[in-house]
Amino acid sequence: METFEVQLHNDLHQYLVGLKEVDERLPECPDVEGKWEDIAKAYIPNGVKEFNSFPQASLGWMMYIGMAVAKMWDTEWEIYSNLGNIYTFMRDKRGYDAMDEYIREEVLRLRGTSYDALEKLVGECASRVNNALMHQNYEPGTRSAFEGYVACLHQLYLFGAALQLKRMGYHMEKI
Repeated sequence: METFEVQLHNDLHQYLVGLKEVDERLPECPDVEGKWEDIAKAYIPNGVKEFNSFPQASLGWMMYIGMAVAKMWDTEWEIYSNLGNIYTFMRDKRGYDAMDEYIREEVLRLRGTSYDALEKLVGECASRVNNALMHQNYEPGTRSAFEGYVACLHQLYLFGAALQLKRMGYHMEKI
């Protein structure tokens, strides 16, 4: 599974560097990375349930979550880090289906073309990851399929955070 996750990482990294959405060297943010496991445990029951009908949403929502957690880290981390589960906090604002809109509108404060451009970018990243997952030919319902899905979510979360950190001015470039 590690090889598949490395492939996902490399593909997303190359794609987002090409768009200048992340730097060649990705940021390290242990606080954001440290929330991954709790977020994933709470998210997976909802995400798995939606995956067959809406795979791009099931995957893409995790990229939005990574962006939101990075934004929270930059603003009021003392408060947000103690919420319990950040995913359930955001999900419960408007429900799972509208979580993308909640994050773009209320957390990231996007409007107009920025709002639409992020929707398109996250959709493309989710599509790329879903395509890679389908090409693994995992038997549905198996441990391998589940682990592949979790690897996809993990990379989307990390790249969502990296994307948002760069947008907020955290650049990982040589000076």
